[in-house]
Amino acid sequence: MYEGAVQDLIDELGRLPGVGPKSAQRIAFHLLAAESVDVERLASTLVRVKNEVRFCTICGNVAEADQCRICTDTRRDPSVICVVEEPKDVVAVERTREFRGRYHVLGGAISPIDGVGPDDLRIRELLTRLRDGVVTELILATDPNLEGEATATYLARMINPMGLTVTRLASGLPVGGDLEYADEVTLGRAFSGRRRVD
Repeated sequence: MYEGAVQDLIDELGRLPGVGPKSAQRIAFHLLAAESVDVERLASTLVRVKNEVRFCTICGNVAEADQCRICTDTRRDPSVICVVEEPKDVVAVERTREFRGRYHVLGGAISPIDGVGPDDLRIRELLTRLRDGVVTELILATDPNLEGEATATYLARMINPMGLTVTRLASGLPVGGDLEYADEVTLGRAFSGRRRVD
C-alpha cells in the first residue's frame, strides 16, 4: 500500500479492464517517472476522447460526429449489414478488407449470468434499420462463445421470418493451428463448415 495520490492512481488504473494490481502499479510508476508533458498529453487525450467521441446514431460504432465514417461512405453496400458485439469488432473486420457493407454494433451480447438481456442491446435499433427493405443480408459476426452464440441464435430466430438472408461467420481451425490442440467444438465446426477443394 502506498500513500495518497499514488495509491489513488493505482486503484483507478486497476479498475480498467485487463489491468490487474501489478500492472496498475507498473503503469503508475511509469507515469511518475515520465516527463510532465507526456503525462499532460495523456490526460488531455483522455478528456478529449470523453468529450468528443460518441456513438453513431445509425450503427452504434464510435464516431466524432452523429454518424461514423462507414455509415456516411456512399461506396459501402447498404444491402448487407454485419452485426457485431462491440466497436472493436468493426476494426477487426475492417482489417480483413473483405467486407464492403455496413455494420450494426449491438453493444454486447446476451448473457443472463451478467444480467444482460435482449433489451439491453441495440436490437430494437437493428429491427428499425431492417424495416425499409434495403437490407437483403444480415451477417451475424458475434463472438464464437456461449454468449455470442446465444445472441446469434436469438437474432436469427427473430429475423428469419422477415425473409432476409441471415448468415453466420464460419468458425473452425485457425491458420497455423495444430489439430491436436483444437477443442471438440472448434474441430466439430471445422468439419461442418468444410468446403470442396477444386
